[in-house]
Order: sequence, then structure tokens, then C-alpha cells
Amino acid sequence: MSAASPAGAARPVPLSKRLAPALVALAAVWPVYKILRGAAESPARFLSQMVEGISLGGVYALIALGYTMVYGVLGLINFAHSDVFMLGAFAGIYGALLFGPQPQGVLPFVGSLLLAMFACAALGVAIERFAYRPVRNAPKLTPLVTAIGVSILLQNLAVLKFGSTPRAFPSLISSRALHIGPITTNVVKIIDLGAAVVLMVLLTLLVQKTRVGKAMRAISTNLDAARLMGVATDRVIAMTFALGSMLAAAGGILFALDQPRVEPLMGVQPGLKAFVAAVLGGIGNIPGAMIGGLVIGLVEQLSAAYVSSSFAPAIVFSILVAVLLLRPQGLLGRVTKEKV
Repeated sequence: MSAASPAGAARPVPLSKRLAPALVALAAVWPVYKILRGAAESPARFLSQMVEGISLGGVYALIALGYTMVYGVLGLINFAHSDVFMLGAFAGIYGALLFGPQPQGVLPFVGSLLLAMFACAALGVAIERFAYRPVRNAPKLTPLVTAIGVSILLQNLAVLKFGSTPRAFPSLISSRALHIGPITTNVVKIIDLGAAVVLMVLLTLLVQKTRVGKAMRAISTNLDAARLMGVATDRVIAMTFALGSMLAAAGGILFALDQPRVEPLMGVQPGLKAFVAAVLGGIGNIPGAMIGGLVIGLVEQLSAAYVSSSFAPAIVFSILVAVLLLRPQGLLGRVTKEKV
């Protein structure tokens, strides 16, 4: 019989955890080599790909913010969030058509963006009120299954209403080429990036500088204590769903401008990548979601350009595995100890 280990002695680190950093580094050697070689061969092309990656990452960050806000206040992964993103793109089509059969310009773009955001805000509030609130105090598996059910319901309702045939999104912004020094991109990429940055800044100001933001942070810290201090928790949680859904709708519009193909299942892949971004940044951490989205967008774009377009999603999802192995709390997340 082996002697009992002394109290307080450090437990040996499992072999799998010790080997994880080396395995992750080994797996990253080939993609990193291909990207660095491409950057050395054509710096101008590399800079252009960086701009496109940051633009795509801005869209992922908007979706990831919805995941992380809901998780922050409820500890719930809202799997229906990617379908709100999809419905935001469809709402943008109908909003754009209010400005004529072939709308183009700043007014149709802003109008369709606002219409989609407010329509999805109402949808987010309805989802929270009728799907999640009744099971808020149920065992954790129940809200998770409910979220998956809401996602499937929204997808099938979209197929019933819009059909399964992809639709073309109106070209609200002319996608003409744009040259900035050695960088070559197009106007849509710059507008996508600019709109994403503006929305993220506005969200940060709302969370940090307003009473609603203070209430959100209080609920995120301790829901019961916030309720005892007089915070209208149901109202604030509904507001959180509304804000997250507005950001998802904006992401849907920006994504559809760049890749003008709208269909009921268009939110699945971007939603999963945005979830990876939220986990990478630290689920429940708003700045982490922004950083995670930009990183995932860059990784996907550079991998598609220099490694393989078909292999790029595998590289993105391998980041999720690496984060869970090396730093489960994410880049900006904090380790929390649960009392038993």
C-alpha cells in the first residue's frame, strides 16, 4: 500500500495536460509556416488579407457579443442566437425593399440596418419571455435543450416562410475596389469594419456608463443579490436579450452585404465560429468577445488565403480545442472556484 500524500502537497500534472502545449504548437507549425511564407512573398497581399480578416472578425465579434452577454447574466448558451442572425439578414431584405426595387446608398443601408435590429430586438425579448424565463430556475440541462429547440424552431419557420432556396441580398453598397497605399480591398469590407467598430464602441459605453449597464454587471456578478438590491432583474435580462439580438441582426446585415446569399441555414457556420470567438475571449467577457471575434476572423481569412479554403474551418475549430486544453477560461476570462 502506498503512503498517503501529505496534506497540501501538489498533485502531479497529468501527462495529457503536460503534452498539450507541445501538441498544439506542433499542429500550428504548418499553417503558420504557410502564412509567413505568403506574407514574405507578397506583403501587399498579406496586408489586404489582414484587412479582410479584421472586417470578417468584426462580424463574428458582433455575434459573439450576444452569446457572451446572455451567458454573463444567465449562464446560458443561447444556441438560437445564430438563427436571430439569419432572421436579421432576411429582415434586412424586406427593409431594403421599402426604398425601391433596387435600393442603394447610405439611407437604404442605415434604414434596413435599423429595421432589422429593432425587429430582432423584439424577437429576442419574445424568446427570453416565452422560452427561457419559464425554465430559468430548472436544472441546467433544461435551458440548454430549450435553446436547441428554439434554434430548430426558428430554422424551420424560416424555411416555411422564405423557402429553402437562397435569396440574393440587395447590393445596398457598391462593392467597388478601394486602394489604400499597398492595400487593395473594397468599400463593403471597410463599411463592415466601420459599422462593427461603431456598434462595439456604443455597446461598451452602454455597459460601462449607463444605469442599465450597471444593472447588467450587477446581475452578472450575483443575480439574487441584484434582485435584493432592487434591480428589476426580469426587465434587465430582457434588455440583455434585446441588445444581443440587435447586434446579431447587424452582423447578419453586414455579413449579407459581403456574401450576398441569404438562406435559412446561413447562421449555422458563422454562429459556431462566433461561439468559438466567445470561448476564446472568455465566455461572459465583453472585451474578450470582441478580441476573440477579430482573432477568429483573421485566422479564418489567412488560412483560406494561404493554406486552404476548405481547411480553414478546421483550423478555426481546432482553436476551440486548443483553448479548452490550455486555457479553458479564455484569453480574458478569470478562473472561478466553486464552493462544494
